[in-house]
Amino acid sequence: MKKIYTWIAALMMVLAPAGAIAQNLESGYFTDGYLYRHEMNPAIGDSLNYVAMPLIGNVNLGLAGNLNLTDVLFYRNGRTVLYTNPLVSADEVMKGITDRNRIGTDFKIQILGAGFKAWGGYNTIGISIRGNESTIVPKTLFDITKNGLRNDTYDISGLSAHAHAYAEIALGHSHKINDKWRVGGKFKFLLGGGNVDANVTNGEVKLLEDHYEATVDAEIQGSIKGLEYKTKESEHNPGRTIVNGMKVSGYKISGLGVAFDFGAEYTINDDWRLSASILDLGFISWKNTRLAATHGTVNTDNYTFNVDDDAPNSFSKEGERLGDQLATLYELEDKGEVGGRTTMLGATMNIGVQYTAPFYRKLNFGLLNTTRIDGCYSWTNFRLSANVAPAKCFSAGINFAYGTFGPSFGWIMSVHPKGFNLFLGMDHTSFKLAKQGVPLSSKTEFTMGINFPF
Repeated sequence: MKKIYTWIAALMMVLAPAGAIAQNLESGYFTDGYLYRHEMNPAIGDSLNYVAMPLIGNVNLGLAGNLNLTDVLFYRNGRTVLYTNPLVSADEVMKGITDRNRIGTDFKIQILGAGFKAWGGYNTIGISIRGNESTIVPKTLFDITKNGLRNDTYDISGLSAHAHAYAEIALGHSHKINDKWRVGGKFKFLLGGGNVDANVTNGEVKLLEDHYEATVDAEIQGSIKGLEYKTKESEHNPGRTIVNGMKVSGYKISGLGVAFDFGAEYTINDDWRLSASILDLGFISWKNTRLAATHGTVNTDNYTFNVDDDAPNSFSKEGERLGDQLATLYELEDKGEVGGRTTMLGATMNIGVQYTAPFYRKLNFGLLNTTRIDGCYSWTNFRLSANVAPAKCFSAGINFAYGTFGPSFGWIMSVHPKGFNLFLGMDHTSFKLAKQGVPLSSKTEFTMGINFPF
């Protein structure tokens, strides 16, 4: 069992930085023939049993944000340059930058999965690896790096990053109460692979006419078993040891947790159906947390300058001392282990309305609101879809969405002849790619799976 835990933890940490998705395919919420609707609402049952193909039964990879590649890279004189290049005007750069520039990746890879009818309802079992990474960069940092410092006050608080990865063992049950109501729930046991939170809790630079002040409070909390911070002596403050990297000695389970999903469906009549769910209500308790932090202040009132180059406080010498002190603002110190901590999962809420066309019962239209509740990383999305199942072996849908990260186009296709099911879909379709095949938009997602219904 220990070897299995070690393997799972290693796989999670390898995949975490490479992952990319919205962890469930919203495009399939109203699509008949999509076996994993229960992932978005545990009340949704199915008429078929199924067994997933190991590792590729349900794979979700995607990226979402409001900071695009075209906001930081520009094409000038036959080559691609960074936004800081003098050939790119400040106005052109800043028009694509918002107050809170966000980008995040998610992944969910099912290792094993199955669904079956028993105990008066529909039941699901799943073992998956999940993870996400989110980053928020305030507009101020782009302003400083593009336009330079001017007499002004710059607030860089709000710069933050979060990443975690864990394994999930989920048991679900959906039960029909009567002709109107169907309810469901899932219990999830979580094995934490690792968690890192980095935040600038207070960051302000004041450039005034006769002096300037700067204050930065920042910290990194790393909850990974075997994590150590690499350190070195500060070049700007001799005798001070600062963090200059991380290393992990092996991969082990770093935390344990539980979570719950709850859902319900209500059938108004043959044409209309309402549904709602809340997912991932839970937490992970991490065993060990290592802290790196900094608290730095600079005030030029502490400096006196002498026009004599040979004086101990000459312009050049005092300027060098001031530069060294400014550099210490962002130097983190290893504060050691600070014990365990508990982090909540980001919960997701779904609310859906489905209308089945009376003139063609194999066609339905759906409106789905999905809201992620995760502090400063929260987002919401509305998706209008049309879904059709013209034959027992095929179903598909297209949809348009708009929300926190702007507009997007989604689709799903499911081929399910007897004994076999293949589905493909995207909640965010990227139509423009760089020459290297990298999406120019920060919204892109892909989901696929192979399963065996019976």
